[in-house]
Amino acid sequence: MKAKKLVAGFTALVFSALVLGACSPDSKSEASSSEAPASSEVKESSAAESSEKTEAAEPTVTLQDGTYTLEETNYSNDYRVVFSIVVEGGKIVESNYDNLNEAGDSKAVDAEYNKMMKDKAGISPEEFIPAFNEGLTAAQNPAAIEVVSGATHSFHSFQNYAQQLIQAAQAGNTEVIKINNGGDLQDGTYTLEEKNYNNDYRVSFSIVVKDGKITESNYDNVNEAGESKVKNAEYNEMMKDAAGISPEEFIPAFNEALVAQMAEEKGAPGNIDVVSGATSSFNSFVLYAEQLVNAAENGATETITIDNPTK
Repeated sequence: MKAKKLVAGFTALVFSALVLGACSPDSKSEASSSEAPASSEVKESSAAESSEKTEAAEPTVTLQDGTYTLEETNYSNDYRVVFSIVVEGGKIVESNYDNLNEAGDSKAVDAEYNKMMKDKAGISPEEFIPAFNEGLTAAQNPAAIEVVSGATHSFHSFQNYAQQLIQAAQAGNTEVIKINNGGDLQDGTYTLEEKNYNNDYRVSFSIVVKDGKITESNYDNVNEAGESKVKNAEYNEMMKDAAGISPEEFIPAFNEALVAQMAEEKGAPGNIDVVSGATSSFNSFVLYAEQLVNAAENGATETITIDNPTK
């Protein structure tokens, strides 16, 4: 699977906006043209964004000390993700994200692949793999990451898998997380819920899989009464004025786009076009969708709880 639509500068991998089962970073060669920047990311206006995103900060939940590991079970283009974090004193002190072949060699030392991708996408694994790891230990929060131009589907994989490792560290669960990347989606309903409210709302999201396809996507932002942000006329008017789009427009659009995209032969949430004016919500939607896809690949129907940071 792949992700290709978001673009941002390759600087210090600054964590900045709320975004959270990802797709394999190698279902299509990263050196392909789809890995290079495809469109300009349009940020929500400051007024709307203040209501739409959680600021990057120290985690507001406790990480339990230990080593937490995630592994893809399938190779794609000869590589699979192996990723671990080490937590000491409640902080991530090591991030070890990598793409390994059957011999255990890193893609970062594959000179031929690095040259090919550098020529075509402007960046190579030997550059972005260390940058991903350095960014996570520096910021401590995978909930919001600047996209690395030219490596977007590896970036989305890293970001999503990092979030899953954070969730394991919150629970102190050191069991290896197995990702059946590229596996068939198993029929059932898969659900993800944010635990904490921000600006009076939290994400509630489920997908329904039937005959191996996502037939329903039910992403929403709900308040404590269970009411959708779509129904908040005052908020919709404010965001429409400030950003040119409102929840009553983009929330249904997200859901329709996911069902349509996953009907494609190689569909992936990250292939959905960015919705101008709602990028913070869009980023969150994509990465939560990727985690739900991972759950469906494993047939894991238990509710995923995201202990999301609060302001």
